[in-house]
Amino acid sequence: MLLSSQLKLRHLEVFVEVARRKSVTQAAERLGMTQPAVTRALRELEAICNKPLVEKDGRGIRLSAYGEMFRDYAGRSLALTRDGVKMLRALDEAEGPKVAIGALPTVSATVVPKALAAIWEQGGRNRFSVLTGDNQHLLDLLRRGQLDVVVGRLPAPENMVGLDFDPLFYETVTVVVAPDHPLTTVSKAQLPQALFGEFPVLIPAEASIIRPAVERLFLEHGIQMPMTAIETVSSTFGRRFTLDHQAVWVISHGVVAQDLADGHLVRLPLDTGGTRGPVGLCLRTEHQLSPAAARFCATLKDQCG
Repeated sequence: MLLSSQLKLRHLEVFVEVARRKSVTQAAERLGMTQPAVTRALRELEAICNKPLVEKDGRGIRLSAYGEMFRDYAGRSLALTRDGVKMLRALDEAEGPKVAIGALPTVSATVVPKALAAIWEQGGRNRFSVLTGDNQHLLDLLRRGQLDVVVGRLPAPENMVGLDFDPLFYETVTVVVAPDHPLTTVSKAQLPQALFGEFPVLIPAEASIIRPAVERLFLEHGIQMPMTAIETVSSTFGRRFTLDHQAVWVISHGVVAQDLADGHLVRLPLDTGGTRGPVGLCLRTEHQLSPAAARFCATLKDQCG
């Protein structure tokens, strides 16, 4: 027979209260039960455990040796259950603390909005704020406690002091142009030589987290970094400039995933496999997330699963 069909939360509540007060009478008063009901619950629990948990002590009672052994387990189980219920109930409290999320461009238009939409559809009415920006700025805000979590690419080791990283998925850098761009007619073999000649080039700024990956990409294909490249981490500017001015945009795949799916931008057939890197959650080490922040992280993991 399954333990769950025998053991009830009431059994643990009765045992913990009796152990605390060393009195069936006082435990019954505290729990709002009758003395026979408390005694019956104790006997049922002893039958489940197959051990005597309490014994007479003069006119009162005390825990047996077995009861002393079981008390810590029962207390922790009951406390964890209460904490879990309290956390879930708090998830719907709109007056709770605001969850501050830092989102790098690669996720600010993809998994982060999907996670927040999922929470709303599930009935969550917590307060959220989403801040986008470059990696260093967001991590600084995270360390100062002004953000609860930062979602984006894995930072360099020297930027992870006091932080933990929880990976969600992997992605690469991609190279995109407008659908009518002349480079869409160039063969894959000719592409590296023709790529960065007469066209404007947009690349991530030096402080951005994917800049080293972009520099490796250029090196792997024998392409010199364009001296007149326009550096930007703005997806709005990058998208508009690429569409209107025949630019070549080197950017994280997540930033332009929907544009590629909709046919608004076209990916050039340049091998970017060497730029593959993890995207995940950056959190302050040993920081206890609020229930709403924990729910966001759990929902985000589910969306990326």
